[in-house]
Amino acid sequence: MESKKPIHESEEDDFVGMAMKFSTPDGDLLEYRLIGDYAYVRADVEKLGEAMGSPMPPADELPEEAGAFKKVLEGEWVKFDYKELEKAGQEQLGEDADAKASPEPSLDPKTQKKLLAALREVVARDVEFTTAGGEDGTEHISATAPFRTLITDLLGEIRPLAKELPPGVELPTGADLKDAPDTKVTADFTLKNGELTEVYVDLAKLTENAKVKKFGLGLKLSGGTKPTAPAGATELKPEDLMGAFSGAMMPGDEEFPEGEFPEDGEFPVEGGA
Repeated sequence: MESKKPIHESEEDDFVGMAMKFSTPDGDLLEYRLIGDYAYVRADVEKLGEAMGSPMPPADELPEEAGAFKKVLEGEWVKFDYKELEKAGQEQLGEDADAKASPEPSLDPKTQKKLLAALREVVARDVEFTTAGGEDGTEHISATAPFRTLITDLLGEIRPLAKELPPGVELPTGADLKDAPDTKVTADFTLKNGELTEVYVDLAKLTENAKVKKFGLGLKLSGGTKPTAPAGATELKPEDLMGAFSGAMMPGDEEFPEGEFPEDGEFPVEGGA
């Protein structure tokens, strides 16, 4: 991500670039970039369909109305103005395209401070920290805590603030947490010259019935690269998407001639029972 401000201070309008990629050992499945007002997408549709259990049709089977959407199925870069697409979606639903969406519910600053204070108190009480220095300004910090105790205590501190949380937020009850493992879980943090570079957690500790002795989840942080717009992307208009979806969902003219519809809710079915 690229922002005009430090990431922890950034709001939605501050981000000027984003890039995300999903890959397997066999290659990239999906890549997404957001540069300015345009979103860029490229996918290996065949492999993605296999992974999701929903094979996609070949590009040559799409109707003419699909237009540039065929490029998606061919695995090429496409781009679209996401604000224009959002506006088209509002018009399709019969909404006023110029109406401003109501702001999403959020925590007020006072509630945020209360939650932060509660978090600090529980961490100071339940989490055991150990540190070890390394070479070249590297420092290792391990944070260990019994999982169920930590989660229960955190929710216990948050519960009195439940009325101040955004609508729809439901906190787990004590009964929900009774089966959570209470084994000690350790998160290892690596810092380089005071900046976080890696976090590692052994997820196998979170279950008593793990078939493996260790299942590590690691997160590595680095300077990254600046998101850039890929060259040669085909622009995808909202009508291309609408045409592709309507063409795939609506029956052909040969099945239902104009003005004729099945009676009594009966529709023709191909094949035998």
